[in-house]
Amino acid sequence: MTFGQSPPFLRTSPPGPRASGLIDLLAETECPAFTARRARRAEASGAPQDPIVWARAKGSNVEDVDGNVYVDLTSGFGVAAIGHAHPRVVEAVRNQSERLLHGLGDLHPSDVKIDLLQTLCRLAPFANARGILSLSGADAVESALKTAVLATGRAGVVAFDRGYHGLSHGPLAVTGYAPAFRTPFQAQLNPHVRFAPYPAPDADVAASLAAVDLAMDDQIGAILVEPIQGRGGVHIPPAGFLEGLADLAHRHGALLIVDEILTGLGRCGVRWRSADHADLLCVGKALGGGLPVSACLGRPEVMAAWGSPDGEAIHTGTFFGHPLGCAAALAALQVLDEEGLAARARSIGERFMADLRGADFDVVGEGLMIGVRWPTAVLGVVRSLLEAGYLALPAGSDARTLQLAPPLTIDSSLLEGFVRTLGTLRP
Repeated sequence: MTFGQSPPFLRTSPPGPRASGLIDLLAETECPAFTARRARRAEASGAPQDPIVWARAKGSNVEDVDGNVYVDLTSGFGVAAIGHAHPRVVEAVRNQSERLLHGLGDLHPSDVKIDLLQTLCRLAPFANARGILSLSGADAVESALKTAVLATGRAGVVAFDRGYHGLSHGPLAVTGYAPAFRTPFQAQLNPHVRFAPYPAPDADVAASLAAVDLAMDDQIGAILVEPIQGRGGVHIPPAGFLEGLADLAHRHGALLIVDEILTGLGRCGVRWRSADHADLLCVGKALGGGLPVSACLGRPEVMAAWGSPDGEAIHTGTFFGHPLGCAAALAALQVLDEEGLAARARSIGERFMADLRGADFDVVGEGLMIGVRWPTAVLGVVRSLLEAGYLALPAGSDARTLQLAPPLTIDSSLLEGFVRTLGTLRP
């Protein structure tokens, strides 16, 4: 097969000599937090954790600086949902770069920013949506948290254990993934955040909602939830839980913020996994087709809390609504729709999970957002997969889930090859 849908092809054992040399150079300038993290993971897994160095990527393949070709089952943290370097996105960015690289943000918007907002608001799961564009998923969550404060006058937020929403200060306060992330910065974070248990698929819905209700009071302005927890370990709530959360929030005069940054735009087999219950919807990752762009979409009556635009903007960013990102996002949204990638994720994902279960693995997921449960931490498994030419990620604070989120365009033969390889690593 050609590069883009090729099976693994390794010239050297990863990392190869060029990658190792570059990582040595990186260690001279990179913040030690990252280098130390690799050392800690190596100690925990009993295997080297030095990374490869990416050189190019296309479709479902990544090539490193040593010429090794990998099958990417991470989509670059979910960003490359339509595949790496999709030609429609590349063309849109090239054309936009020749016309307008940068605008004047919210002061004098670009035409492509307006086009993207119109498209996103038309795709939103509620009528007459309004949007705030930004760069990262964490930015979108930040926008939602600010909007909730303005709309309700309440600073409190109920979030969930194991939830992950980003590590900038606003989202960090509501990220329940690992308390150790918050501890060094606790004095700077919102003190009005409470965490509730995220229910298991077979949990009683009424009991699960009752546990959230215990955390509610008249200071809570928002409930923030992922419709499926991704980095937290690929956890799917029981049917009816998200609808119940919306009713619970509204009964307390609060808003429901749904973080669809990873689950949205076709990843779970539908455009939005559960955003029709949301007052505010956070979108990112796949939205930019490889470029940094995100959005917070809200119901018009909620977004009206920002008030008159006559004064100086109280929430903006130099690169929010950046023309290149907007052009890429418009192209990515067209590809997702025209190529029917949500439906493809659903059908390919069902077959992929069936093959994994047939190989006697414990599998959870929807569409192409899949977790393989492991009896121990999967850091060594992730390393072994890298050495076999597959990129995958650990999930959950205990790292006992192998997270698989390949491009929605991946050829099924590459998934079949992965199942065979994973079978050789069974504990």
